[in-house]
Amino acid sequence: MSRDTFRRKVEELLALADVQVNGPRPWDIRVHNDDFYPEVLCRASLGLGESYMDGWWDCPELDQFFFRILRAELDSSVKIGTEYFRLLRSVLFNLQKPSRAFQIGRHHYDIGNGLYKAMLDGRLIYSCACWDNASTLDEAQEAKLDLIFGKLDLGPGMKVLDIGCGWGGAAQYAAQRYGVEVVGITVSREQAAYAEKSCRGLPVKIALLDYRDVEGRFDRVFSIGMFEHVGFKNYGTYMQKVRECLKEDGLFLLHTIGSNRSSYTIDPWIERYIFPNSMLPSAKQICSAAESFFVVEDFHNIGSNYDATLMHWFRNFDSNWDTLKTSYDERFYRMWKYYLLSCAGSFRARRNQVWQIVLSPKGVPGGYKPPRYSREAGSPERAGKISLSVSGE
Repeated sequence: MSRDTFRRKVEELLALADVQVNGPRPWDIRVHNDDFYPEVLCRASLGLGESYMDGWWDCPELDQFFFRILRAELDSSVKIGTEYFRLLRSVLFNLQKPSRAFQIGRHHYDIGNGLYKAMLDGRLIYSCACWDNASTLDEAQEAKLDLIFGKLDLGPGMKVLDIGCGWGGAAQYAAQRYGVEVVGITVSREQAAYAEKSCRGLPVKIALLDYRDVEGRFDRVFSIGMFEHVGFKNYGTYMQKVRECLKEDGLFLLHTIGSNRSSYTIDPWIERYIFPNSMLPSAKQICSAAESFFVVEDFHNIGSNYDATLMHWFRNFDSNWDTLKTSYDERFYRMWKYYLLSCAGSFRARRNQVWQIVLSPKGVPGGYKPPRYSREAGSPERAGKISLSVSGE
């Protein structure tokens, strides 16, 4: 196939999403190397991402570009043979088995706390914020935490497990604001060290630990942005472990990115460069894994908030690049920009979701009535409104 033919086919595909090659609009792409065309058609997502990292093409507003191509579902129009090998690999092998549990920590979370301090809010909360009644990233992340802890009806003296505690921001906030005792676990050494320091003096214990090795019983369990690393072969194991750790009258809140359809792989560029051994669960997969252990009390989609969150993260990263570039090269800048803005476009196109799911072991007597906004969650009048007593226990 000639280079002109490759170019014509790419242009025809992009036109379906109202994207032009070398067009005048901010979502149009500018191609600097004609090898881009066969690279994209032959290697799909990997070709698109790697050619951007190598500077073969640019786009003034990558988030708008990805919004358009994902809304038009162009990614399903370009498939390559290796997709089937990736699917077979994920089905045959447990890519998230205990011996591989710490790989994501080393690859993604241990690449420098300075990067995340420059990009995230003051508490280093690395998950979707809630923008109702919030104008800054710090306010939006605090609103998200209040929403979560309101749904859990946290109260003084409770013992709480934070699965995937990150840099300790949620555990710290829960201990300070709600008077609870927290055990937080992570598979990142850098996160664990930072969390231990930031939570010093509080009733918070941080452990470098895989979720399968947790011991103890807790009044509440929450997990924010960690389930994406569990893998479909382990969803049942995960739910069983949480159930073992949760008291009979307890509540569990799962905050996770989700996929509209059940799948067993993730985007190959994201898997190679950003989140190895990860995959997005579907609602069906989550509920199927939970049904033997929990009653689903509430299923809340807050995914439309992630677009704004990612755009704030990118602006912070971009504005601090002059400082960060002493530790990272230009290819990393293009990779990280591509990651943040492609994800923003994906959430804007509603291709991915963020779910907050509340589960109880046997069902809340009289029914569970969740808050929907952080102002409800964090208000004093919410305290004690959810009765969790179980008759006969």
